[in-house]
Amino acid sequence: MEKQLCALLGILLFPVLLCASTFTDSRATYYGTPDGYGTPSGACGFGEYGRVVNNGYVSAVSRALYKDGAGCGACYKVRCKNPQLCSYDGVDIVVTDYGEGDRTDFILSPRAFSNLALPYADKELFNYGVVEVEYTRISCKYPGFKGQVTYKINENSNYPYYLALSVLYVSGQNDITAVELWQEDTKQWKPMRRAYGAVWDMTNPPRRGPITLRFQATTSLGYTYWVRSTNAIPKVWKAGGAYEATVKLITK
Repeated sequence: MEKQLCALLGILLFPVLLCASTFTDSRATYYGTPDGYGTPSGACGFGEYGRVVNNGYVSAVSRALYKDGAGCGACYKVRCKNPQLCSYDGVDIVVTDYGEGDRTDFILSPRAFSNLALPYADKELFNYGVVEVEYTRISCKYPGFKGQVTYKINENSNYPYYLALSVLYVSGQNDITAVELWQEDTKQWKPMRRAYGAVWDMTNPPRRGPITLRFQATTSLGYTYWVRSTNAIPKVWKAGGAYEATVKLITK
């Protein structure tokens, strides 16, 4: 109900003032890793990138935020609600995994969970295990990305028979909800399949010339639209190649 009201007011009035700072109450916990960073085996399919992106401030999220994979790569500000232990600034995290806890929306990496705390209070906060939090969606801003959509040809791809893409970064508060390739011989857009998480794939992709993509994006207020990349994947593509799609997303 709160999200629907925010969407309505955002359309009728002024979304930046009314909706950008809306926080939702929830709970958060953490998972263990040897170095405090994320895990390379997260459900989003990011691999090693999912372990270290955003300096390891990452999280698994509940089904409602995971959105069958559309929520992968989304960014949130999470704040603990215990003023004796927690910083008001909280932590900005990237969604890299799916996970259900004890009525939690976030299962944070150790680095992210520690960053909820005031200086020298992190050990006590870890002892709680699960904490009351509030969160809000924010635009993703972290080093290494200049474009609006960055994707990588998945290592499991096999030229020219099988193409899989991992969408690594999306600017603003957008979720990628569909990906299509231009089929030159039939003059039609051909949908890719969401294999899992942020990974999209297709058997027998187009072989005639470079591959042009378009992305369906949905904003945090529920507006859905298509953007076509003006640059293309080279005709002879290789697994592991990363590309910045030249598109214009809604970033506010």
